[in-house]
Amino acid sequence: MDFAPDQTCCGQPQFNAGLRNDARAIAEHTIKLFEKTQGDIVTPSGSCAHHFRHNLLELFEGDTEWYPRAERFGRRVFEFTEYLVDKLNVTDLGATWNGGSLTYHPSCHTLRGLDVDRQPRALLQNVKNAMLVQLPNEQECCGFGGVMSVEHPELSAEWLKRKISNLEATQASTLVVTDAGCLMHIMGGLKRQGKNQRVVHIAEVLNQR
Repeated sequence: MDFAPDQTCCGQPQFNAGLRNDARAIAEHTIKLFEKTQGDIVTPSGSCAHHFRHNLLELFEGDTEWYPRAERFGRRVFEFTEYLVDKLNVTDLGATWNGGSLTYHPSCHTLRGLDVDRQPRALLQNVKNAMLVQLPNEQECCGFGGVMSVEHPELSAEWLKRKISNLEATQASTLVVTDAGCLMHIMGGLKRQGKNQRVVHIAEVLNQR
């Protein structure tokens, strides 16, 4: 497995904010960097995978040089759980969870942008000792939404409040996510409210033995 040390943010915040020149510069750097590598590209954040596979095609639309390069790059990109289940045909990594009950939040870009939902659930179902609890209104956004949380902080705060309330209703000790943005946003809200629940990336659960 290779890791390109010069990689940066995927550039989605700049793209969503309408800073297309900045987003393009980041995208060109990323594409050139990974063109030096071979094989599949796996990202632990559904929003990054969505950006690479879909937004870059919009960003480079009509560009005869960069559009095909972005298209080839995007075909190599997989979200973490998607790669395990759909590419490697693995749903059981031998993980064991002894940290209390779990509930799963389907991050927006993973669910709606990539249509990835059964994959993380299949992986969690095979974690030994894990008690999975259904999250009420699970498909509601957590309120992060990239730059939406900056441009509409009041709306973002209200959605976060609802997500935390739904988490508390499950009485689960840990919320599992597939996106770094959701993890950071919900974890920050729990900390500010003095709550005891944890938020972890699904990779952390699958790594437990």
